[in-house]
Amino acid sequence: MSTMQVAVVTGERELYRVRRYAHRARSRGRAGHSAHHAALLTALKAGEMRIKLGGAEEDLFIAGGFLEVYNNTVTVLADAAEHAENIDQSRAEEARRQAQARLADAGDARERAALSGELERAVARLRIVETTRRRSSRRIQAPMSDQ
Repeated sequence: MSTMQVAVVTGERELYRVRRYAHRARSRGRAGHSAHHAALLTALKAGEMRIKLGGAEEDLFIAGGFLEVYNNTVTVLADAAEHAENIDQSRAEEARRQAQARLADAGDARERAALSGELERAVARLRIVETTRRRSSRRIQAPMSDQ
């Protein structure tokens, strides 16, 4: 069976790395990326990234960035990222409420665009919390760093 390496990194840290066992990686708004995928470089919006290992899955929140697929390696250079189980649902809900309230009062187009981005990130984090809760039994138990 073909496999590939998957890495998710931010400016502060490497959040996730699987060297040989990931069979598929999927990011919001993009088709899944499997071994032997054509080379690709694309921008990412805020949303979910799902990594599959056999029957288990790992959900990550990606706050935007870039995704590169090359030579059976998927690399995500994320503006910010976190494991789905680390998302504080009450904080994400509060961020959503605040962004909605501030968006309603926004004056110019630039401010509305920035606040729309904040709202999009908060809503994406809340969606990931719900998705992860429904699939918790199929979660990857521990990311493998050297396998």
